[in-house]
Amino acid sequence: MSARPSDPKRWFILLAVMLAFLPVVIDMTILHIAVPTLTQALGASHTQVLWIIDIYPLMMAGLLVPMGTLADRIGTRRILLTGLVVFGAASTLAAFAPNAPMLIAARVMLALGGSMIMPCVLGVIRKTFDDPAERAMALGLWGTVGAAGAAVGPLVGGALLAHFWWGSVFLINLPVMLIVAPVAYALLPRAEARTPGAWRFGQAILLIIGMISVVYSIKAGFGGKQSIGTVLSILAFGALMLGLFARQQLRAPEPMLDLSLLSRPAIVAGMIMAVVATSALAGVELTLAQELQYVLDRTPLQAGIFMIPIMLASGVGGPVAGYLSNRFGLRNVATLALLSSAASLATLAQLDFHDPGWVVPMLLALLGLALSIGLTASSIAIMGAVEAEKGGAAGALEATSYELGSGLGITLFGVFMSSIFTRMIVLPDGIAPDMADAAMRSIGDSYLVAAQMADGTALIAAAKAAFTDTHAVLLTTSAALIGALACLVFVLLAHYRAPKPDHIAG
Repeated sequence: MSARPSDPKRWFILLAVMLAFLPVVIDMTILHIAVPTLTQALGASHTQVLWIIDIYPLMMAGLLVPMGTLADRIGTRRILLTGLVVFGAASTLAAFAPNAPMLIAARVMLALGGSMIMPCVLGVIRKTFDDPAERAMALGLWGTVGAAGAAVGPLVGGALLAHFWWGSVFLINLPVMLIVAPVAYALLPRAEARTPGAWRFGQAILLIIGMISVVYSIKAGFGGKQSIGTVLSILAFGALMLGLFARQQLRAPEPMLDLSLLSRPAIVAGMIMAVVATSALAGVELTLAQELQYVLDRTPLQAGIFMIPIMLASGVGGPVAGYLSNRFGLRNVATLALLSSAASLATLAQLDFHDPGWVVPMLLALLGLALSIGLTASSIAIMGAVEAEKGGAAGALEATSYELGSGLGITLFGVFMSSIFTRMIVLPDGIAPDMADAAMRSIGDSYLVAAQMADGTALIAAAKAAFTDTHAVLLTTSAALIGALACLVFVLLAHYRAPKPDHIAG
């Protein structure tokens, strides 16, 4: 499938797969802004809202590796085109869903389409660009779409909700799919390197059930959705399914997933970077969205505009990462990018967003640039450590890391946020005990309780003050996590060397 180095067609192929990836990554964050509007329009319960948000990353986490390994067997072109059709159809169903259960079902279908697209995009890039320097630049451009797409999600959502109904946040995907599908069909070569061996449905089911069970148990455990006994039972069941899957792969002469990929330090470092960086980005966006709307009384559109520096800088970070990695080495670039992210978060935690001046936008831009460089560095590490015919599997591992980071980041930040808020808020006198318990859960619940009171002004003021303290703790914690990650990446990439064409480095 590799295009000749002098063949300009390879850059058109890159453009096509980047456009295919854009709606998938935007869909990860666009609901951060749309949830309040969507909840009121559909009359969704609190549990239904959680499933609307969580079901997409949860299903993606289980489906990405099976779809990536299937693409390596039967061709990334075939799976990518199928994924585009499924994602477009699911977007239409989600946009016109009449109730919450139908929207949840459409989100499951979106996850199926997205799980076909994400690993194939990375697989296509790996197969198209044999030269490591060109591949680093291609992954840098792809990283622009990933980081900027995630950052622009809230802005796109806010702009659409300012003029259209909630379904527009899904329907926006359809025009992109209608353009990309025929372009990909025409450009992607039919002949491509494939991994030998059968793709067994039974093994895929073990992996899907195991991944979903483990991820759900973690999210439910931290979220307090289930009893500890239930959580541990689901976790044990998921671990058993994954253990059976791993046993089959280790014994098979031609395994569905080559588990030896996980023994390569560059891949492990890349996956850890992807998980932690996306967790931090998702959690920070969630925190800022609530700070801006609840505390600073910004509209969804204004909140999206406030985060434009992250979006713009993220768009620059990908190509910059490719150039810097070729010039100064992946290890140095990845470590410095993560340390810069930690420094910007730690500083933001100390600032007052009521009067942002020029310092806050500058720090948001540094955060977006540094995280984008870090995420692109993870792709360069992973894709530089695998053979072309295993690009789909490696892409699936990386994409799974993104999904785990995004999904768990929202969950962990949400739980941490609620816990800190409960400790920080000082309720005014005269609130009934049951209403007081509800008001202490989150700033959103405080607003709901205030709306039921004759005069909720004091409660809202207390909630705003508590959330300002809460966001400071959250950003400081994120800074510490990313700082620790920088040290770990520096160690894991100690022996990494940029691979020569057609050579694989661990």
